[in-house]
Amino acid sequence: MKLTINGESRNFEKRLTLTALLGELGLGEKPVVVELNREALAPSEFALRELSDGDLLEIITIAAGG
Repeated sequence: MKLTINGESRNFEKRLTLTALLGELGLGEKPVVVELNREALAPSEFALRELSDGDLLEIITIAAGG
């Protein structure tokens, strides 16, 4: 399965949910904002969203600052 993540093409051997993808990217425990095919997703949707070949994702980590 080929995904474009933050403008970079990446290949994965199996279909993944968004939660599984975040885990593989090392972002499973971090607060993130995700846009899937130009649609912003709520964190409650991550486990339910199965990704498909050709999906476009933008993933932004949230960092506290002041």
